[in-house]
Amino acid sequence: MAKAVVVVGTQWGDEGKGKIVDSLTEKADVVVRYQGGNNAGHTVVINNEKFILHLIPSGILHSDKLCIIGNGVVINPEALIKEINELKQRGIEVDTNLRISKNAHLIMPYHIAIERGKEAKKGKKRIGTTGRGIGPAYVDKFARVGIRVGDLLYPEILREKIETNLKEVNYILENFYSEERFDPLDIYNEYMGYAELIGSYIDDTEIILNKALDEDKRVLFEGAQGTLLDIDYGTYPYVTSSSASAGGVCTGSGVGPTRIDEVLGVVKAYTTRVGGGPFPTEIKDELGQQLRERGGEYGATTGRPRRCGWLDFVALRHSVRVNNLTGLIITKLDILDGIDPIRICFGYKYRGKVLEEFPKDAYILQECEPIYEEVKGWKESTSGVSEFESLPENAKAYISLIESTLGVRVDIISTGQSREDIIIRREIF
Repeated sequence: MAKAVVVVGTQWGDEGKGKIVDSLTEKADVVVRYQGGNNAGHTVVINNEKFILHLIPSGILHSDKLCIIGNGVVINPEALIKEINELKQRGIEVDTNLRISKNAHLIMPYHIAIERGKEAKKGKKRIGTTGRGIGPAYVDKFARVGIRVGDLLYPEILREKIETNLKEVNYILENFYSEERFDPLDIYNEYMGYAELIGSYIDDTEIILNKALDEDKRVLFEGAQGTLLDIDYGTYPYVTSSSASAGGVCTGSGVGPTRIDEVLGVVKAYTTRVGGGPFPTEIKDELGQQLRERGGEYGATTGRPRRCGWLDFVALRHSVRVNNLTGLIITKLDILDGIDPIRICFGYKYRGKVLEEFPKDAYILQECEPIYEEVKGWKESTSGVSEFESLPENAKAYISLIESTLGVRVDIISTGQSREDIIIRREIF
């Protein structure tokens, strides 16, 4: 059985990874978040109680599991502390089972100001970011001027880094974005306050992870966003600022590639997208709005409405390839109940040509028209079904079509929000 399993989104995020991770956590020992920041949100429903997590892995809802925020994550300490406090207030144990990589980078107040300034300057050409400073924090990381979680433990180093960065940042904010300057002492005092609250969680997490695997413990890696938002393999520039595909696991956690046993891709039974950027299969009529309302397609982090569309096999083949998926997980099958016919995109038309491979250029994808085939829908309810054989025949045919087209087996099917609304066709751990 597998020891190291990756759960990754295959579309533009929001595929329902939180529930899947929560389910798989039952047999895992360690759960790891390896990229992204508090621009992502995972929703888990337990006994009709909804939990929305932004930075802490979904595994935190199991009291006997160790949860790790890896070095590939950028952390807003204020948001993290708020999340910790909210979990504690709801009776969730956090103190003994959360560790944060000392190499993870911190989101600073000026990152948020810069991002909002950039978006405002772009006007109609804005990307549609969450405005949470994620991109600028990653920019500083790769420019080697970032401030890391471990710096919170060294006050003089922290203060020096803040003062050095603000010499340039304040000039840009004031002269280019017409934003107010930041006082380095104010930021220093604020972040020293955070250090007191999260200092006990900071650790050498890559050592903890590799030791866990050496001891044959089961580790689950939880991705944020989705492959089509990956900084390298997504619809650039309408992407996030981190490696949301499976490749980000190794650089974002400190675990080598040969230690990964399974890569499971989460596929929503239809497709959604938040923010700007091309979306060939978007449904722009009443049915799109119907899917949004039935599926609760509003961002867990921002509340923004998601654009809804049909399943896109061109995009999914791309995700299968770059992640080398070993299994698929279909979510929100129940949202398609009663929709007949169902359309599926098998190719794109672009300037008189038929494209079967996903274009890497957003300006090409923007002009692509989907080539659809129709399949029969089902009138029966799939909500809460827990056995594959109990699904309507046309729903089973839909799953089989996904398997045969993508060449990857469907191991798990989600048929509702709750933990129990799930079909397990293959045990992963």
